[in-house]
Amino acid sequence: MAEQVNEEMEVTSLGGVGPATKTKLSEAGIYSILDLATAGPADIAEAIDVDITKAVDLNNKARRKLVEMGRLEPDFISASDLLARRKNINRLSTGSKNLDELLAGGIETRAMTEFYGEFGSGKTQVCHTLCCMVQLPPEQGGLDAGPVYIDTEGTFRPERLSEIAEARGQDPGEVLSKVIVARAYNSAHQELIVKDLGRIIEKNKLKLVIVDSAVAHFRAEYLGRRTLAERQQRLNRFMHQLLRTAEVHNIAVVMTNQVLAAPDTFFGDPIRATGGHVVAHTSTYRIYLRKAGKNRIARMVDSPYHPERDAVFMLDEKGIDDPPEDGSKRR
Repeated sequence: MAEQVNEEMEVTSLGGVGPATKTKLSEAGIYSILDLATAGPADIAEAIDVDITKAVDLNNKARRKLVEMGRLEPDFISASDLLARRKNINRLSTGSKNLDELLAGGIETRAMTEFYGEFGSGKTQVCHTLCCMVQLPPEQGGLDAGPVYIDTEGTFRPERLSEIAEARGQDPGEVLSKVIVARAYNSAHQELIVKDLGRIIEKNKLKLVIVDSAVAHFRAEYLGRRTLAERQQRLNRFMHQLLRTAEVHNIAVVMTNQVLAAPDTFFGDPIRATGGHVVAHTSTYRIYLRKAGKNRIARMVDSPYHPERDAVFMLDEKGIDDPPEDGSKRR
């Protein structure tokens, strides 16, 4: 069934898009100008059976329309105007003051924040906590909206989410009802879910997308050097689709990532995030989580402007939390 789209967002409002093209785009899951702007030119070309040049032109028309509507920045803008616009970017509290300070106020919208670390370092607990925090009003550090949780490893637990909500003074039933969960069973399914994100975000007025974890399926399905190029190409496409979705819909995207031990590292920490340069270049902010006794340490590894430093947090019934200042064990 065709998705109901606001008249202003109809793809037919763009020059050169008629009813037949609209039908083909709808069959490919592209219902609105927002979907068209976030789709890659290759996906558009395949959907409507045109060459890549025409697909790029259609993609650019959608982007220009969003610029006119104030949904995207224009191609050329002064640094002072950009600074003024960035002051209006929303920030989502992580639930830990220490981690918020590391992020200069919290998780940014229109950006992709990556948390990577070994098993048990707190990645999934961060994600569960954010599902509660995003539903709070802005004055309490939230975005007053729901999240979508893309679970690729089967680690999402509604019981844990209910426990965190109750510990934070929220209604567990209400919190759970606003969390949309999508279980991705393989990399192709994961890509399909992300292509459909625009429709889900607009329909449910969501402000947070969580992918836990982003590279796991690609890592499991593409083994050996002979498949590396294809894996990285598909992963690159997936990551850029996520980033475009964050920018166009003004939402926060949080992804977790697995790690590997670099065999050629003789000094220092051998832990590296999976996904190689593709993931490293696409993530706006990269945070490395590691265990430190009962606490966890988060290090800002890569950012356009944050300093590289550490923050200490802990895991408890509230999900992630700040350690007691006196060092005592919190009940």
